[in-house]
Amino acid sequence: MRKSVLACGVAALAFGAMQAPASAAWEPKQPIEIVVPAGAGGATDQMARMLQAAIQKHDLLPVPTTVLLEGGASGGQGLMDMKASPGNAHKFIIAQSSIYTLPMATNIPFNWTDMTPVAIIALDEFVLWVNADSPYKTAKDYVEAAKKGGFRAGGTGSKREDHIITKAVEKAGGVKFSYIPYKSGGEASTQLVGNHIESNVNNPSENMSVWRAGQVRPLCVFDKERLPYTDKVTKDMAWSDIPTCHEAGIDFDYVMLRGIFLPAKVTDEQRAYYVDLFKKIAETPEYKNYMKAQSLKQVFISGDDMVNFLKEDEARHKELMSEAGFLAK
Repeated sequence: MRKSVLACGVAALAFGAMQAPASAAWEPKQPIEIVVPAGAGGATDQMARMLQAAIQKHDLLPVPTTVLLEGGASGGQGLMDMKASPGNAHKFIIAQSSIYTLPMATNIPFNWTDMTPVAIIALDEFVLWVNADSPYKTAKDYVEAAKKGGFRAGGTGSKREDHIITKAVEKAGGVKFSYIPYKSGGEASTQLVGNHIESNVNNPSENMSVWRAGQVRPLCVFDKERLPYTDKVTKDMAWSDIPTCHEAGIDFDYVMLRGIFLPAKVTDEQRAYYVDLFKKIAETPEYKNYMKAQSLKQVFISGDDMVNFLKEDEARHKELMSEAGFLAK
């Protein structure tokens, strides 16, 4: 009898061991924080709200989510929060190119390797815009005119994406702009409409309403290919009608990542859980509608491909910022 009981016990243990992986699969046990390294109402905050809505509507997480705005120090507050949270799989950040530009420009003690890459879920586009009343119909016309000097280019912040792109256009076109930094793309848009600057390089979403109203004109998009969206924004043009800057004779392209990162030192199982989560989110109507409404490039890059993307993107930003004189001493 003792042998029979022992045998049953061993069998039960063996069966339990076989079942353990399925029952022990990791999932979050407490609310998830979506860290936004920016202020309220901006593009990153809007993306966070979209993710939160998609997760809730389709019941994609067993716990609630909260959006945590940490835009202090130009987003450095959010980055340092992530660095200070190793092993915490109950928060993730929506990151962009500031994971390189901010440390390079300010020497804050942070690098993207202080986090765990999960997935790049979109690429943000930039467009060269002029006032609709300007005489410039093409980017080539505009750059040729700018060679005479005295042109003002506006953008969001200093030593950030808009400023980097403006400096690259200067180099590619052999021109020099007076760059004016603003607090937001919305402010840069208003200044262009008011003819206080000659151009900006706002994202599509930042200038969409004033383009639709006939107040600004897009000259080219800073990508290797045209935008895919064919619905008319104005009576005559869709996003897909805007030529690339390469087509227009400006030998420069730039896209900005929208990536999801966990803190460092989470487990492979925890990272895999979030990769799977964002694959599911990418299939929701909320995600697809948001991508179209914001004219973002739809991508999904994870694993080694994401790490390689980040390494190459970091090296390119270092080169661009060095050429522009933006690296901290």
